[in-house]
Amino acid sequence: MTASSLLLPGQAGAQDAKALAYEVSRWPAAAPVPSLQALDTQGKTWRLADLRGRAVLLNFWASWCEPCRAEMPTLQQIADLYGPEKLLVLAINFKEHPTRAIQFAKSTGLSLPVLLDPKGEVARQWGVKVFPTTILIDSAGQPRQRVRGEVDWTSAEAEKLIAGLMKP
Repeated sequence: MTASSLLLPGQAGAQDAKALAYEVSRWPAAAPVPSLQALDTQGKTWRLADLRGRAVLLNFWASWCEPCRAEMPTLQQIADLYGPEKLLVLAINFKEHPTRAIQFAKSTGLSLPVLLDPKGEVARQWGVKVFPTTILIDSAGQPRQRVRGEVDWTSAEAEKLIAGLMKP
């Protein structure tokens, strides 16, 4: 897996350094697409196969993860901007009690679907070892990229990543 972009502190102004500390890598061409089947906090089952026709961001996070908490408002903003028919952002909570995930969503005004991964099985299937990690999936249901680290999803750089998912 080769990194197509790696921005580290020191490459931007001091105040922007933390927000730009992320790595984008291509999804390995030969890698199979893991299945996604997870319950959300409302009891609905989400499956990747049911989401074809729209771009999807699978964002793996936990409430104890400061960068996860910091990027969540921008994920909500882009979800609101595009709408769920064009871009669906699924916030997959890693190994926390459902009550904690629900409490976090309520306290931050998060309206994204929050999926539960109580045993870490979904994260394991998708190769997630760093938080936050976001998997970018195109409208045909194919993973395109993995983004490790905190991203300002309203930035021009993130806009380019998202735009690439919506091309036919």
